[in-house]
Amino acid sequence: MLTFLIGLAVLVIGAMLYSKLCEKVFGPDDRKTPAFTKQDGVDYVPMPKWKNSLINLLNIAGTGPILGPIQGILFGPIAFITIPIGNVIGGAFHDYFSGMICLRDGGSQMPDMVKRYTNKGVYWIYNVFVCLLLLLVGAVFIYTPGDIAATQVFGFSGEATAASTWVIYAVIFFYYLAATVFPIDAIIGRIYPVFGAILLFSAIGVFIGIFAKGYPLVELWDSVWSYNGVFDYGGYFAEGHFLPVFFVTVACGILSGFHSTQTAIISRTMKSEREGRSTFYYMMILEGFIAMVWAAGAMGVYNLGLQEADSSLATGTVGIVCKDLLGNVGGIVALLGVIVLPITSGDTALRGLRLTIADTLHIDQSTNSKRLGLSAVIYILVAGILVWAKFVPSGFSVLWRYFAWANQTLSLFAFACITVWLFENGKGKWAWMPLIPGTFYAFITITFIANAKIGFNIPWTGAYIIGAVLAAVYCGLLFWYGKNRSVSKLRA
Repeated sequence: MLTFLIGLAVLVIGAMLYSKLCEKVFGPDDRKTPAFTKQDGVDYVPMPKWKNSLINLLNIAGTGPILGPIQGILFGPIAFITIPIGNVIGGAFHDYFSGMICLRDGGSQMPDMVKRYTNKGVYWIYNVFVCLLLLLVGAVFIYTPGDIAATQVFGFSGEATAASTWVIYAVIFFYYLAATVFPIDAIIGRIYPVFGAILLFSAIGVFIGIFAKGYPLVELWDSVWSYNGVFDYGGYFAEGHFLPVFFVTVACGILSGFHSTQTAIISRTMKSEREGRSTFYYMMILEGFIAMVWAAGAMGVYNLGLQEADSSLATGTVGIVCKDLLGNVGGIVALLGVIVLPITSGDTALRGLRLTIADTLHIDQSTNSKRLGLSAVIYILVAGILVWAKFVPSGFSVLWRYFAWANQTLSLFAFACITVWLFENGKGKWAWMPLIPGTFYAFITITFIANAKIGFNIPWTGAYIIGAVLAAVYCGLLFWYGKNRSVSKLRA
């Protein structure tokens, strides 16, 4: 339990200190925000800080900070340290600067940010990449909450041939459609406070339950990473290639490139730049807390023998943790919190996809009918992916692996833009802040896809070499390009 508490202290104290540094480096001021200068009653709408913060949290926190840590904790108690450190200097930093740069640049979306701070070639690569990822997010975040609701809340089979499965999918599907088309304060701004209350009950309830029930957790300094021989975390760590597998598996609790597409949406509804620290940085820290709680809950369940320690059983572990810690009624409410997370990420993912396509191709979105027309095309594609993933035996497994890798890879574009922005704004001495996590995740994502069967299937030794070399190239090119952009701007 002490390692877990140390990790929580690292998360909280690290956030307090590093968020201040981030705010100092960016330099928020009192200029009018796009919510006022471009107010349109649809996407540019001034909303209170508490509501923006809550919406951003629910936007970014999908199934990643739950299912990812449940699988990642199999690597042992080191997860209780790597999650908070990575979150503080990687994920929360990424979210803060992505959101704040988009806010400063008039509420621009991420494709515009990439276009402005890189070049046309990178811009078009990013556009294709982000659209594919958001489609995958939409499909994954209908599939996972739908299946959890079907099997663990309503007691249905969840099979592809069951009518109940598709009825539940349809309900989520049509909610997404409404949230994608109507003004942000008409649907999302009103329903999210209810969702937020359920989410907080779920996370806090599990957190308190871990202590109340005295869940046994393995300590980092234990000579053998196991609890009464139930599961050999040390063996899993030794054989599981912690680098890069852990950092792809535990995505949203540490770092998620998807988040940059969501903070960009909130940049259009904020009343002041000074709200960025709580709206962007601290909401990612809260997601890290959720990841820590579920990692601890899963380890306790594994150590007590209530569930087999198997990454393929992560969805089932969710229900066992909830019901064992909170009872049948509380467990159901907590499960609803788990279901809320992906739903409140899926709706804004598809909203973000609509905005991205509209902004890139200059498609008018001023009326409901025009927004519905573009959304219809998006939802036909999502429905196709969902049907394929459900009926093909290995469909969802393949879908999730590509989603997890693509999610982390997307962050490399944001880190690149942040680096160039720092150089262009006379803050080049702080370029190490995005370059350290950016280079690390370049190594992680490249090594993973080089070795993975869904990638190039290169043996681990070769994959590590390729990952290290290309990560160094990524870092070097960014530093060189940023320096050149700063010099060019000075001469202009």
